Amino acid sequence: MELDVSWLLIGLPVAFALGWLSSRFDLRQMRRVQRDSPKAYFQGLNLLLNEQQDKAIDVFIQAVQNDPSATELHFALGNLFRRRGEFERSVRVHEHLLARGDLPAGERDRAQHALANDYLKAGLFDRAEAAFRALAGTPFEIEARLALLTLFERSHDWRAAVEVAGELEKRRGAGSFAPRIAHYWCELALQAEAQGHGDEAAAALDRARAAAPQAPRPLLLAGQRAARAGRHGEALQAWGELCERHPASFTLVAADAAASAQAHGQSAAWLDKLRAAQLRQPSLDLLRAIGLLDADAARQGLAQQLAAHPTLGTAAAVLAAPGPVDDEPTRQQLRDTVERSARPLQRYRCAACGFEAQQHFWQCPGCLSWDSYPPLRIDEL
Repeated sequence: MELDVSWLLIGLPVAFALGWLSSRFDLRQMRRVQRDSPKAYFQGLNLLLNEQQDKAIDVFIQAVQNDPSATELHFALGNLFRRRGEFERSVRVHEHLLARGDLPAGERDRAQHALANDYLKAGLFDRAEAAFRALAGTPFEIEARLALLTLFERSHDWRAAVEVAGELEKRRGAGSFAPRIAHYWCELALQAEAQGHGDEAAAALDRARAAAPQAPRPLLLAGQRAARAGRHGEALQAWGELCERHPASFTLVAADAAASAQAHGQSAAWLDKLRAAQLRQPSLDLLRAIGLLDADAARQGLAQQLAAHPTLGTAAAVLAAPGPVDDEPTRQQLRDTVERSARPLQRYRCAACGFEAQQHFWQCPGCLSWDSYPPLRIDEL
């Protein structure tokens, strides 16, 4: 069969024309989609800035229906649903993204991370854990492990928290998690102690000290465990180390240390230690501990504390101490302290907006409400 050249001459221009028309149609459609999508995006953004979330959601939904391939609009819509507490709708949006076969790997990881946050906000912790673990080896891995850490802390799953924090500790750029790991082991020690497993509690405290040798909590708990068991010498050794390394944290157990010192026959030595600690960092807790060993020394220390740090707590401690307040300087200091501390409470407060003033107003200067000022000052309400 011979080839008819005339058909070629007719067919080639027709094919070229059809191809040109189809390309023009595709280009116009693509341009229309590209033109409409940014317009819808900016329209929704403007509504969000005007705090009109309902209208913004409607705009984004319409834009997604017109262009199902617009991933940014999907993410914006999913985040809006999550912020509004509509977690089921947010989950559906992100699951739809993950179901797409044409989604790039980076966008897929982003959708997986968003879905994990949906589960976390919705309280579906098992699904959230699985979704975050699926992000291992992705650019979101550190964020996912941090979220897992928060999740395990909320659920008091301390062993899982130790595991995740240990993995983060090995990663560069994630920061140091040694203090948090020490806290996790301390929590495990408390759990073991409550269940009567003393050996496990001691081992957990050893792990806590190994994780963060400078952390104060393991020393504090070790002293408390020993004191409860009647091993006051061991308790005083732990608390003595705590007092040297972390004087601020030692105030939490200063009274316990004084009681152990009395029981162990070391009252004089610990009285000197407590006085030295009080000179370094004055504290009412230290003064109360000193009072257990020497009431006169505590009384003198309270007077000095009131002169140096005139607070209501110190004034109350001076008044609660045994014996009358004899010297006039201390009585004057008490009056000044109480007067200064009570001054902020000698105001009138608007019941409508909370505006405070030294004088009573019939109309609030803040919110312009009438009769909103009770005729009583704050400390009389």
